[in-house]
Amino acid sequence: MYVAGITDVGVVREQNQDMIFYKNGWVGPLPNLFVVADGMGGHNAGDVASSRAVEAFCQYIEGYSIAQLVQPTDYLDLLVTAAQKANADVYNASSTNPALHGMGTTFTACVIEGGRAFTVHVGDSRLYKIDSDKITQLTRDHTFVEAMIQAGQLTEEEAKNHPKRHMLTQVLGTKPTVEMDGHVFELAGVESLLLCSDGLSNMIDDEGLKAIIKRDGIVDHRTMTLLDEANARGGTDNISVILIDIGR
Repeated sequence: MYVAGITDVGVVREQNQDMIFYKNGWVGPLPNLFVVADGMGGHNAGDVASSRAVEAFCQYIEGYSIAQLVQPTDYLDLLVTAAQKANADVYNASSTNPALHGMGTTFTACVIEGGRAFTVHVGDSRLYKIDSDKITQLTRDHTFVEAMIQAGQLTEEEAKNHPKRHMLTQVLGTKPTVEMDGHVFELAGVESLLLCSDGLSNMIDDEGLKAIIKRDGIVDHRTMTLLDEANARGGTDNISVILIDIGR
């Protein structure tokens, strides 16, 4: 398995409020760990939210004993619990510091083991899988327009230009507890996984992402190409990319 990651301020923004973490090696009892967080909030609050969330999440996992993992499905329980701890940390900081009031962050994390991906997710950062002929979004955006699509009130094409397309319905850190998605995905036939913030997925559509990821070349070069292409198309937001080659 080969991994590369990068985060960038983009072309328009003055500050990078994204945070990533990736390690193709042990993090506490986990054999690997990959995280993307996209902060929100005025001034420095978004930057604080994403960095605190990732730090609190990783610290909880690093303090967890491998003996406490009775069976592989405990990976998912650990990710969800650690994400709730991160939510509490960000919320407490927001509640006690007026300058940070209302800050929050998207949060998508993944562990790969035994031919499966264990994931926890809240917000509109994304996890994709890429196989021989298609790209599939594994996470569900927690946005106003996605809820309308699921309710049959909006088509995917209409959602692309909806004025509330960036409005989040779930975010980590703005409430004492948060509803988040936890899933286990089978990886048979999967060539690559992509974790990214919406600064990438809003600039490059799914087919464009797939075309770049499936190019020849080492994972570092294709990761940089994704970033460069997003910036070339406007770079209107911070951009974060973690690309994991599994079966290439």
